[in-house]
Amino acid sequence: MDLIFSGAQHSVGRDDIEKKLMAGKTLTIKLGVDPTRPDLTFGHMVVFRKLRQLQDLGHKAVFLIGDFTTTIGDPSGRSQTRPQLTEEQIKINGKTYLEQAFRILDPEKTAVRRNGEWFGKMTMADLLLMAREMTVAQLLEREDFNKRYKSSVPIAVVEFLYPLLQGYDSVALEADVELGGSDQLFNMLVGRDMQKNRGQAGQAVIAMPLLVGLDGVRKMSKSYDNYIAFNDTAPNMFGKVMSIGDGTMETYYRLLLGYGDGEIGEMLALHPMEAKKQLATKLTAIFYGKEVADGERKRFEAVFSGHEIPDEMDEIDLSQLETDPIDAVDAIHATCKFTSKNEIRRLIEQGAVKIDGQKIDIRRRIGSENSGSVLQIGRRYFFRIR
Repeated sequence: MDLIFSGAQHSVGRDDIEKKLMAGKTLTIKLGVDPTRPDLTFGHMVVFRKLRQLQDLGHKAVFLIGDFTTTIGDPSGRSQTRPQLTEEQIKINGKTYLEQAFRILDPEKTAVRRNGEWFGKMTMADLLLMAREMTVAQLLEREDFNKRYKSSVPIAVVEFLYPLLQGYDSVALEADVELGGSDQLFNMLVGRDMQKNRGQAGQAVIAMPLLVGLDGVRKMSKSYDNYIAFNDTAPNMFGKVMSIGDGTMETYYRLLLGYGDGEIGEMLALHPMEAKKQLATKLTAIFYGKEVADGERKRFEAVFSGHEIPDEMDEIDLSQLETDPIDAVDAIHATCKFTSKNEIRRLIEQGAVKIDGQKIDIRRRIGSENSGSVLQIGRRYFFRIR
């Protein structure tokens, strides 16, 4: 029981679970994810680790791909309605989610379901009956809905349906436990109530803490560009972990590696740089193996501790770009390492972009005269210009 609920920020239904375990029941644990983007992030890793922990205890893990609910978009924490994705985008994202999730979960012990299985068969009458189960007043108790309502920010009617749809997922799966982030607590409790309304035993709820992003302030999110993706390359993953603030390390050790107070105390007793290198090595090893992770540590120490330029680096081939010379911002954006040109401009203005060790300004252009030079962006990226 202690292990099942360990690390939870909020939990409901502990007594219910204890009774089921005492009766010898194998629990059905539900974790739902809407494939709104191609990449999973370390923020997802918190709940995936917990689900893997429950798998290892012998319980049934159900990884639910919200192919239907993605068409609405989860409004949790949002200040505006999410844009609608096409069916093809959802299908592609769902496929890559599975590939990434199985880097943490045991595929042999994971049942994969899609909520289009039941929602695709529903009639309008079914939906209207479901909508009768909650009032607008109840929905406005949700913090994000309440804030938007008081600020006169539009809330689409379809967003009000989302908690009901997520709740019905639990009915369809007959879940014993729903696992999610703390921002999902309201929706998960709706599922518990909907199950009880239909004569099922209401699911227990385990709401895990939200992981703070690389900025050390806001939750990890692709919208804030403060995330580490499961699909990041080993150098990028290692480098991003090394970029976090010292005060964030304890959270990462606890939520991403499952360290307890004693182990965290031992890590934090080390020099902060050493503690962070060990953290980056351990996290990179989860996705790329110990040998690669150890190699990234050596590379990092050679480049950043020894102020060396790496022997191997990516190239910027000017012949493949539209013009010669080309604005430095456009050339860097063509590397696909950065999501927006505004981010690149900000790095240049901060003095984080150099050619052969010399800082460049926002007006800098790169041409054939720079062939053979090294373009450095921040502490992680090095490119040979040719």
